[in-house]
Formats: sequence, C-alpha cells, structure tokens
Amino acid sequence: MSDSDTSMTTYEGLGPEAVLSAVDGEGFQCDGRLLEMNSFENRVYQLGTEDGGMLIAKFYRPGRWSDAAILEEHAFALDLASQDIDLVAPLADSAGATLRAFGPYRFALFERRGGRSPDFEDVEQLRQLGRFIGRLHAIGKKERYQHRPTLDVTTFGSDCAGFLLGHDFIPSELIPAYESLTQDLIKRVAWCYERCPDLKLIRTHGDCHRGNILWTEKGPHMVDLDDSRMAPAVQDLWMFLSGEREDCEQTLHVLLEGYTLFMDFDPVELNLIEALRTLRLMHYFAWIARRWSDPAFPRAFPWFNTSRSWEQHILDLREQAALMDEPPLTWQAVR
Repeated sequence: MSDSDTSMTTYEGLGPEAVLSAVDGEGFQCDGRLLEMNSFENRVYQLGTEDGGMLIAKFYRPGRWSDAAILEEHAFALDLASQDIDLVAPLADSAGATLRAFGPYRFALFERRGGRSPDFEDVEQLRQLGRFIGRLHAIGKKERYQHRPTLDVTTFGSDCAGFLLGHDFIPSELIPAYESLTQDLIKRVAWCYERCPDLKLIRTHGDCHRGNILWTEKGPHMVDLDDSRMAPAVQDLWMFLSGEREDCEQTLHVLLEGYTLFMDFDPVELNLIEALRTLRLMHYFAWIARRWSDPAFPRAFPWFNTSRSWEQHILDLREQAALMDEPPLTWQAVR
C-alpha cells in the first residue's frame, strides 16, 4: 500500500510497555528509559539499554508500505552505509533481517546518532552537503526501486487534489477556487516536466531537508529514508534553496560545486524546482487530511480544518502558479 491509502490500524495498542517488550524481544535489554520522538507518520522512540547505550525504534504506520517496499528502502540504506555514505541504516538481527514484528506492528531498530543542525550560512558546510548528496545519488542511480512509488504529478498532484475534493475538508465556499486552481497547477506542473523530455529518475532520499541532516565534526549524516522514492535528482537539492532568486542561485552554485565531483547534474532539471515545490504543498495538505483519523494529527495541526488555513493554502498555490511561469534558475557547470 502507499500513502494514498486511508485505512489503517491505529496505534492504540502501542503504549510504552508494548514498545519496551518489542525491543526486549529482539535481545536488547532495555533499562526503562523511553522517549517518544517527534514523528507523525510513524511512531519513533528512543530507548535506553542496560549497557548504557541508546537505540531508536521506528514502528511503521500500518497499511502505508508493503514489506517489500520497506525492505527495498532498508537495502538501499545498507548499501549506502557499506560504501561509507554516512547514513543511519537499520540494524540487522542474527539472521540478517532488518524488518521486525511485534503483534500487528512492524518495526526497525537503529543506532542513536547525535549531531547538530547544519549551518548553511557556512559555505563549506553547504559544499560538503553537495558532495554528500552527490555520493548518495551516484549509488542511487545504479538500480531502480521495484516496490516504491515515483514522485510525479499523479501521486503528489492530481491524486492529492482528488482526495481533498472528495472529502469534507475544504470549506464549501472555497471548493470552486481550489478545484479550478489545482487543475491549472497540474497543467503547469506537467508543462514543466515536458521541458525535461529525457528526464532520468533515480533512487532519492525523497524528503531531503535540514531536519533530516545532522552535523558533527566529521561532517553530515542523514536519517530517515522513509520517503525514499524514484524522483529526479533535483528533488534532493531544491529544499535547500530559499530567499530571492540571486540567493537561490548562489546556494545552488555551491551545492552543485560539491555535488558534481561525484555525480553529473543535468541543468534541464532546474525547470522542475517550482513544480516540485508546488507538488509538495499539495501533497502536504492531502497528507494531513488522509491522517486526520489518527488522534495525533488533530492535536498537532489544529489550524488545518479552518477557513483561514485553506485561504492561505490557496494563496500559496497561486504564488506557485506565477513562479512556474518565470524562467528557471540558472547554473553554469565549471569545466
């Protein structure tokens, strides 16, 4: 199943005792320390062990991914880690299995790795991040996912708009504006893709933003491949671009200075930046709506079901329509 499915088993049976029992059952002696981490899609916990160590346990949302899709992500993570890409990969048991089960829940265990938020005002950190993503993509392009979806205008655009229009989330007086606008946006996104006729899709991190990157004295390491999917390479780069056009081009230049040491970059993909940003905005609201029956979501997003939030969302999407009409960012490869 994919994140478009609305049916799910709740997390009601996954209390602290169940989490501790699940990890104890895998041969780790927990000392009772348990901290729920900031995660909505899955349930993620930090646990202490009797040897003084710490583990991260991630319990996958029931019904979201098939076992095959999770194992494909795990295999990618392990491949990256084996080639010295500093990514927190799942721990395997004595039989080599990384996907574990406790009752109706599937989970994985990870080493707890610390670090601080990256400072992208530091040009060298930005260049180092580019090198890191370039190395990740050089491995990601070698194989294709067979069980995980592709980030495209259907999965992140028309399916999302259709779901929202088919359920009672949008205030009735705003439905015509939202429907007309999203139809126009989907056409514009498709036009952006049409400017990339030979677009290559690779395995990407998929949700590559500063919150999924931790920095230490050794440099960056990455966490959470849960949203990894087939996508254009620029999907793992555009979220680091912000500010005025000149600022974005300066950041892009530094990122690609590092990136292209390990991976070629086709500048035609710059046509997709605002299209991908648009799809992310559309998908975000649909994601919250699809999870609304999970009690954690109304608590975390109390603003979602209000006219004001939908009015702002429509304004944000209108801005994206204008941005997709502008020329793409420019980048000149250094030869």
